[in-house]
Amino acid sequence: MFLIDDQALLTMIREDVPYGDLTTRALSFGGVRGHLTFTARDPMTVCAIEEAGRMFELLGCAVDRAAASGERRTPAELLLAAAGPAEALFAGWKVAQTLVEWASGVASAARAIVDAAGAVNPQIVVACTRKAVPGTRALAFKAVTAGGASIHRIGLSDTVLVFPEHRAFAAGCLKGQLKRLKTSCPEKCLVVEVTNHDDALRAADWGAHVIQLEKFLPHDVARVVQALTGSAARIAAAGGVHAGNAAAYAESGAHVLVTSAPYHAPPLDVAVRLEPA
Repeated sequence: MFLIDDQALLTMIREDVPYGDLTTRALSFGGVRGHLTFTARDPMTVCAIEEAGRMFELLGCAVDRAAASGERRTPAELLLAAAGPAEALFAGWKVAQTLVEWASGVASAARAIVDAAGAVNPQIVVACTRKAVPGTRALAFKAVTAGGASIHRIGLSDTVLVFPEHRAFAAGCLKGQLKRLKTSCPEKCLVVEVTNHDDALRAADWGAHVIQLEKFLPHDVARVVQALTGSAARIAAAGGVHAGNAAAYAESGAHVLVTSAPYHAPPLDVAVRLEPA
């Protein structure tokens, strides 16, 4: 469960309605009861319906959620309905709609990669990086997991991932660096990113638990997998993985596909109907 607290949601609403809705106030219909619906206009894996519904509740509306994050919906299917004063419905309308459209776009893109890779290898894991737009990480992580992916890293504090840049700063060779990491972080999985075949074999030989192959083509990933047959090291293919090539990477024998692609997905369209009750 991803907990997006009320304060965060109110901040989103307040950004759009800092001093009330001028149009609604000037036309004097703020107290009129109304009804609003969100329906899918595109096929989608839904996300952030819970947060959208909570926004309307915080504004004083009654809400009926007809979908949940992670569920698939086809065009014209109901996602959410809300009823309440017109001023509340207008205040929440665009913020909630935009949130659902963006999050569902990310979730659907993650689902496309998961489905493409899983059709070849049902055991493969698609893991999304931390490269979401700053400030959106909690909702972005909710979206990719709603799409069936896992989280590669929550942030710098939760995992040990040794980049070539780390190796350039740290004293000694990778073998010694891994030995120190095993001593200082004995409960952590050690992931090492490499950019060529030979470094991948060395990292496995020196005790890395996961070898992250940065921007290897699928046939190059397959060469590493074959060379490390019998090794306990797991192989993660990273850099440039998307729905169009996920099947090829799954065929390579990689255990994990690491991707940032879902964060760049376009929003999916949500149709809104808002009318007097």
